[in-house]
Amino acid sequence: MANTIPDRLSIDPESPFYDASALDRGVGIRFNGKERNDVCEYSVSEGWVLVGAGKTLDRNGKPLMVKLKGVVEPYFRS
Repeated sequence: MANTIPDRLSIDPESPFYDASALDRGVGIRFNGKERNDVCEYSVSEGWVLVGAGKTLDRNGKPLMVKLKGVVEPYFRS
C-alpha cells in the first residue's frame, strides 16, 4: 500500500474519485484545524469539502451536499 493520500477522495461508490483501498485503510480529515467526521468528499488542491446538509435529500434520494472552502488536511488513521 502506498503512503500517499489521494488529492481528491469520495465515499460515494458511483463517484470517479472513489478509492476503496484508501477508505479501508481509514482516512481522517482536518478542516480548518478541526477534526471532521461528516465529510463525504474532499479536494486538497482546490481547498474544499462536501458535507451533508442535515437530513435533506435531493430528488434522487441522496443527501443534499454543501461545499465548504478552507484548508483541508487528510491523513491516514492507522
